[in-house]
Amino acid sequence: LVKASIEGGAKVIVCGAGLPLSLPELTTHAPHVALVPIVSSVRAAQLIAKKWWKGYDRLPDAVVVEDPDTAGGHLGEKMENIGTGEYDQYATVRGVKEFFRSEYGRDVPVIAAGGIWDREDMLHALGQGADAVQMASRFVATEECDAADSFKRAYVECRKEDIGLIMSPAGLPGRALIRNRDSIVEHDHSAGSVCFTGCLKKCSYKETGERFCIVSALDRAQRGDVDTGLVFCGSNAWRADRISTVQEIFDELFAEAAAEEAA
Repeated sequence: LVKASIEGGAKVIVCGAGLPLSLPELTTHAPHVALVPIVSSVRAAQLIAKKWWKGYDRLPDAVVVEDPDTAGGHLGEKMENIGTGEYDQYATVRGVKEFFRSEYGRDVPVIAAGGIWDREDMLHALGQGADAVQMASRFVATEECDAADSFKRAYVECRKEDIGLIMSPAGLPGRALIRNRDSIVEHDHSAGSVCFTGCLKKCSYKETGERFCIVSALDRAQRGDVDTGLVFCGSNAWRADRISTVQEIFDELFAEAAAEEAA
């Protein structure tokens, strides 16, 4: 995926679902491509930085700090620790920034992710020390999103209680629409535990037939089969009430700034 992204012209690679300790090895031929790992702890950022610095003489160009209590998709925390109220995202943001300053004398940008939906959320994140925010779920229900219309409607039509946690065959918890989780498993079990892609080194579906094929389930959903496909989403996906546009969202996020400039 990294090589294909570079060949396709990607300028930035944001990498999560585990610690990308050897990511720079895959991009030695493309040093211009920015590498941005996703972490949920200062410890994870330290491990990545020390490995990259020692092995590749490189540091992350930025770091995304993802809140496992609100973010969608795979989460960098144990299932039993999610939703306990103990995680402090912005203490982690500040801790990661301080680590790079003290250890390497660098101001590495830190991006807050997870549960950021509107201007208020964005300003709160920036006020707590984040250099930027990452928003994903908010942009799914837009005309520009290239997922199938039924995938977008799944966001618009979902209720808060439809969003929950699942265990991925990758061994990580993930946040998704869970009302069809039995259908996801039944579909892939009826097909037999055949690995079509080899996308994961460690996969319970490939190894034991447990759970489901993650790449197949995600692909089915984004192509429109939201009955047997896996729809990853953040905790605020239920707040999508219509299909909007990217421009509308940006107008909302920066409305006050635009008004100040006009004045």
